[in-house]
Amino acid sequence: MENLLVLTHVDETGSALTKASLEAVTAGRELAARLGASLTIGIVAADAAAAAGVLASTGARLLAVSGEAFAQPRYTSDAAACEALCRAAAATIVLAPGSSRFSRVGAGVAHRLGGFIDTHITALGGTEAVEATRWFYRQRVEAVLSRDARPWFLLLDAGTHAAFAGEPAAVAVEQVSVELPPLRTTVTGIHAPKQDAQTIRPNAKLLLVAGAGWTKKQADGKIHAEEAGDLILGFLRAAGASLGSSKSLVDQRGEDQPVLPFLTHLNQIGQTGATPRHAMGLSTCCHGEEPHVVGWRFIADRRAISLDPNCGWTRGKADVVYIADAFQVMAKVNALLGAGAGK
Repeated sequence: MENLLVLTHVDETGSALTKASLEAVTAGRELAARLGASLTIGIVAADAAAAAGVLASTGARLLAVSGEAFAQPRYTSDAAACEALCRAAAATIVLAPGSSRFSRVGAGVAHRLGGFIDTHITALGGTEAVEATRWFYRQRVEAVLSRDARPWFLLLDAGTHAAFAGEPAAVAVEQVSVELPPLRTTVTGIHAPKQDAQTIRPNAKLLLVAGAGWTKKQADGKIHAEEAGDLILGFLRAAGASLGSSKSLVDQRGEDQPVLPFLTHLNQIGQTGATPRHAMGLSTCCHGEEPHVVGWRFIADRRAISLDPNCGWTRGKADVVYIADAFQVMAKVNALLGAGAGK
């Protein structure tokens, strides 16, 4: 019988599990029920007591590695913690969120235990054996993976499962001791931009995607890149949305091509970019062809603004298409959002 372990970690507050960790808990419970496997949940935190309370109703065995050394992400301490949890649980299948913290150490921990790892898992199936689904080749090819070798580590993409929500309660947590090697790095603090300066917000409900049309000549024959930037940033701040971009827009460079200075290739979706999982997406000044739509594979509600009634979005690739000028629409929307904020 399989021994299933779900690895989790806390967020910046240090007292609550991340949303991606709670999604991994949901995936673990569902998989354990199908396989008839034992379920163990491991927590990495400075103090796991507060984080463990929300897991009381899972009925799982709870393990924790606690201490000030585990308060911040760091390869040496995180790898040692995950290895200790896996050994304590005698895990044959290990699920973990594909967060930066666990993605950094996952392969190393799998190697220490003589196991294998697969990343970017989007679904888990099978009743007699584990079948893990992921996408390849720019999200165009779906593969179902199965392995006989154990332990098998699976890093789950965020947004692919519902986050576990249980009633907080007191619960017993088994502490696992870890022998740490000498730590050569010290976390002295975090320097991050202000929230309203960030354009990539994975947990936002809405994704605004900007296309190259924002920097093309408009109806008056002129380019209004500065106005475009003001409209986009104004909407992001007012709506708390995340910003995506087409490849053609982030690739623009040079004196002859106007650019939006706040865009980087990290904003790119579709083609060689990311595939975000927001509840709703609004495409603006994008052509709506296949490479861009691939990036929207996991968007639940797709909407677009386009002046062309025959663009790709209107051909079954969007749920709603507004045939209008994006500059005028976004200016009006920003005005409405601003009026609402003042009430």
